[in-house]
Amino acid sequence: MKKLILASKSPYRKALLERLDIPFETISSGFDENPLKAEIKDPKELTRRLSEAKAEAVGIEEDSIVLGSDQVCVFGDEILGKPGSIENAFTQLSKLSGNTHQLITSYALISRKNRIIKTNITTLRMRKLNDMQLKKYLTADNPVDCAGAYKLELKGISLMENIETTDHTAIMGLPLLELANDLNGLGFTIPSY
Repeated sequence: MKKLILASKSPYRKALLERLDIPFETISSGFDENPLKAEIKDPKELTRRLSEAKAEAVGIEEDSIVLGSDQVCVFGDEILGKPGSIENAFTQLSKLSGNTHQLITSYALISRKNRIIKTNITTLRMRKLNDMQLKKYLTADNPVDCAGAYKLELKGISLMENIETTDHTAIMGLPLLELANDLNGLGFTIPSY
């Protein structure tokens, strides 16, 4: 049987992939994203290339399929990554407040015989919020490690006015509907019971 490897240290992606109830290993790719982020300005191309590079950085063994994934938040022409601090998160949320933005999530499934790269685009509109509301939200969820500075799976859902997506799990970092179909096509049994 083929071995599935998640090339990520993200607890969010690990928890999402566990929902498919198939065995997998988690290995951090250790890939330095900064050169590609400096080189590629198109967010869709960036997430696709980062997903692929993360999977390749783990190394592709004969019996393995490696899954790499990446997500960015896009507001206008600006790519908003993980804020890293409450101050940066507040700045990001202030920009998004009352406006529409996109979450672009890509994944790459790579083996020695196959290379599948897919992208999901979700459009979100945030309600107009004042500084106090934003600060209270940041205290509640501490979303400093999330693109766009919110966690929709927690209290971040209260920030949104509208969400348009084909797969709500893509918002959390991994589009499981399409991924499950691709994994079935590669020989995994989903669901496994």
